[in-house]
Amino acid sequence: MVKKILAKGVTDDILKHDLVAGKFTTLADLINKILPLIYVAAGLSMLVVLIIGGISLMLAGGDPAKIDKGYGMIKAALIGFFIVFLSYIITQVMETILGVGIL
Repeated sequence: MVKKILAKGVTDDILKHDLVAGKFTTLADLINKILPLIYVAAGLSMLVVLIIGGISLMLAGGDPAKIDKGYGMIKAALIGFFIVFLSYIITQVMETILGVGIL
């Protein structure tokens, strides 16, 4: 049931082996398995907030408060995307520097 809901490529490895069986020996193992799911969730939430912000701008009808709310939602989504993208880049750089497979 869970496999059908979540993205197949990201979750098959997690659901079949470590997450369900409880085979995490360290916190790093848990983070290595959960981090790709966090990136997917962050991307989907950014998309939803961008769509809602755009819809609120279209339905503002000239009301300055609603326009500001729409622009605020779009701005927050873009800032959140930048933070998630930056964290991914930092993770990749640390992976290269330390020679450890994180993602």
